[in-house]
Amino acid sequence: MNAFSWQRAVLKIGSALISPDGKGCSAEYLLPIATFITDSRKQGKEIILVSSGSISAGRSDIKAGLRASIAEKQAMAAIGQTRMMANWSRFFDFPCAQLLLTLDDLNDRRRYVNFKNTLVELLKNNALPIINENDTVAVDEIKVGDNDNLAAHVALVTQADTLIICTDVDGLFTANPRLDKNAQLIPSLTSIDAQTMALAGGAGTSVGTGGMITKLEAAQKCINSGVQTLLINGTKGNAFEALTKGYCAGTLFSPSARGNNARQQWLTHTIKAKGRILIDEGAFAAVNNAGASLLAAGVIGVEGNFKQHDAVDVVYQNTTIAKGIVAYSATELRQIMGVSSQKIEAILGFHHGEELIHRDNLVKI
Repeated sequence: MNAFSWQRAVLKIGSALISPDGKGCSAEYLLPIATFITDSRKQGKEIILVSSGSISAGRSDIKAGLRASIAEKQAMAAIGQTRMMANWSRFFDFPCAQLLLTLDDLNDRRRYVNFKNTLVELLKNNALPIINENDTVAVDEIKVGDNDNLAAHVALVTQADTLIICTDVDGLFTANPRLDKNAQLIPSLTSIDAQTMALAGGAGTSVGTGGMITKLEAAQKCINSGVQTLLINGTKGNAFEALTKGYCAGTLFSPSARGNNARQQWLTHTIKAKGRILIDEGAFAAVNNAGASLLAAGVIGVEGNFKQHDAVDVVYQNTTIAKGIVAYSATELRQIMGVSSQKIEAILGFHHGEELIHRDNLVKI
């Protein structure tokens, strides 16, 4: 087992641990998890819980066919969310706080910062934040999509040093351990490349149980931003005993780089680009090599219908080299691309500044 240290961790618990039979809340696997949370807090550490399970918890109370509609699932979540919170609360003698999120909450900078401030205040007052996607209102276009990636976003928002993802296998294996007796646990990794991702989805080597692909996506987001990530078996109490002693009984993904600041993390991993800006060689050198702002003079093409303050990808020779918050809309930019900053007001009749994307709002990919 690999030793590790931490101070603030995001702990992600999936539906299979909350509701093993998919029909209501269960305490079957939760006592060791709750003990770990309590013991960690006694050691002066901070934990933020990301918990799935609201739909499963409310499933038995909504009449639905084999394929429940979106409305039926949202009704299940509305009932199940309160049960899930009550199920967690009974294990603790300190307050538990509920936070429900959609992708819109993460994409909007003001809400993103407010969410972070709320979490910090909860931790300061010794409450346990319990976070879930807001399944009662979320539809595809505003869903994060899975709680593994939601947990990664939360780790970045809160500047946690650790993400712990619980699954129903012991970690990442060289092959599916349920199909291949020669499969070996991979105890540690310092990067996640295409070969590593193939372990989660390739024919014959798939470790598909527990949605391994989303877990690797979450781990990749975190280690690229300086957040260590652990993948452990949440059904085994000894995995949490090991965590309490500072050991990882599963796979430990160590950070490959120092973390970016919170705004850079938000730009890189959270907000979605609404369009693309194509730039010339001079602009590429200024942005990529000199760390300068992007000016309209270096733009040679505009794709999409983005608005002012939307995120856009910056592309040079068909390669995305950066992402940033744009000061002009696509319509405005099509009128001023390729011209010097001094001519913007004469063309548009107004200006939002000389920089198309200020360097403080620009992050290299």
